Amino acid sequence: MKRKILIIVFIGLLSLTSVVEARLRVLASYNYIADLVEKIGGDNVKVTPLAKGYKDPHYVTPRPSFIAKMRKADLLIINGGQLEIGWIPPILKKANNPRINPGNKGFLDLFSFIDGIDVPKEISRAHGDVHPDGNPHFHLDPENILIISGVIRDKLIDLDLSHKGIFTKRHKEFVEKWRKKMSEWEKALEKFSGKNVVQYHKNFDYFLKSFNMKQLGTLEPVPGIPPSTKHILEMIEVINNKGAEFIIHDVYHMKKPSRFVNRETGVKLVVLPHDVGSVDEAIDIVSLFDEIVRRLLK
Repeated sequence: MKRKILIIVFIGLLSLTSVVEARLRVLASYNYIADLVEKIGGDNVKVTPLAKGYKDPHYVTPRPSFIAKMRKADLLIINGGQLEIGWIPPILKKANNPRINPGNKGFLDLFSFIDGIDVPKEISRAHGDVHPDGNPHFHLDPENILIISGVIRDKLIDLDLSHKGIFTKRHKEFVEKWRKKMSEWEKALEKFSGKNVVQYHKNFDYFLKSFNMKQLGTLEPVPGIPPSTKHILEMIEVINNKGAEFIIHDVYHMKKPSRFVNRETGVKLVVLPHDVGSVDEAIDIVSLFDEIVRRLLK
């Protein structure tokens, strides 16, 4: 009798193992991507984000564990727009997994489905850390989340047609919830429409455009270059002349310049999360936007 029970347990464990192994193994460069994959894929995917949500997304330190994960992955999804240019390519090369190489079925570049903004007219180091394809922080426009969620659904179906019905259903449910939240956010931020805003870095260009806020300028003279005293004083003069509703700062850059401008102008300084996991409150893509809106309204 005991032997029979052990055999049943063993068979059950084998079945469970085969189910786990049958799930699509997905790697996501950033947390917001991983969250979208989980929301659409559910139990049929095993998704792992590579970057930490609270870190600077431009500079991710490749780890040996990334290589091991890439060797086993069925799908690699990146933000794109050359945001990962400094760390994804060398890991891909070392992993030597042709399934997830660019151009193959298991590779997905989300930026390629987006109309980028801030596309530079010329590429030069004099313009700082400029992305030649345009500003890569597109996921902070709620409309773009609708676009890429559909792209992710289609890719999951492409790799696992047997679960097409589940992926389609879960995506539909997500879209319905997301559209309701979009209406809430639009109504909450309507009073800031047309208002001037200053950023430290150009993280929130898509967000400001989506909610019709006007960017006066950035405290970085050019992307990736720390502000000089001269530039800070020039921005203070611009703010004093034209007025501003907020100074927006991300969670990972040094806040000293923004605090100085805040003191000199009296303009509210707001530290905003940029990704899932960048602050404790941003546990998924919905709460990320909820927290951004909450902090702006606070």
